[in-house]
Amino acid sequence: MSAAERAYGTLYLLPVWLGDVGGTEQLPVQNIEVLRSISLFFTENEKTARRMLRRMDPSIDLPAQEMHRLDKDTTMHEATSLLQHMKGGRDAAILSEAGMPGIADPGARLVHAAHLAGVEVVPLTGPSSLFLALAASGLNGQQFTFHGYLPVKTPERKAAIKRLEQEITRTGGAQLFIETPYRNDAMLNDLLTTCSPDILLTVAIDLTQPGGSTITRSIAAWKKRIPVLGKRPAVFILGRG
Repeated sequence: MSAAERAYGTLYLLPVWLGDVGGTEQLPVQNIEVLRSISLFFTENEKTARRMLRRMDPSIDLPAQEMHRLDKDTTMHEATSLLQHMKGGRDAAILSEAGMPGIADPGARLVHAAHLAGVEVVPLTGPSSLFLALAASGLNGQQFTFHGYLPVKTPERKAAIKRLEQEITRTGGAQLFIETPYRNDAMLNDLLTTCSPDILLTVAIDLTQPGGSTITRSIAAWKKRIPVLGKRPAVFILGRG
């Protein structure tokens, strides 16, 4: 074990729920045990984090938990500075706003800093909307690319969709992306008006939550039954069977 590894504690990646419904029965026992063994957390939003900790362990002493901001504006220099709180062998955890830290999440910057410093990083098992959607889609789980958010403005977004379709034709890989919930229906409209009729589209919405669903249809079939998605968390996937 290196001097750096002895100097720092372990950085855990602690997954949380994908929505407001769910209890500890949806999380591995190991996650709760880790939670109870630490008091140092890095998170995007302290209020959300405290609510998640209370859901995991109703008896937790919230005032005793130390929170530090880790969001999209956190620089690499700031992430490196956050590791100083782990000196002396103090374990810590990253909490995402939803799902798995580091996946479509700013926690990746602190994880990168941890690797550079020789800090042990341990991912814990938990929900990831991207992988749940892909697994349930029936699309290419052997080759896929996640693109994050597509452009906001319609012309640029349609151009990006066209590029994804070209990538599907070239490689056969599934193309995953997400959208801010209030733009879900605009995204769906652009997909239906841009993609070829035979392209397959998966819409996975409210995963692990009541009323959630994952549906894969051709663009032609979606046009016959266009749903209103509303402001619910969704993952979109384009591909071929």
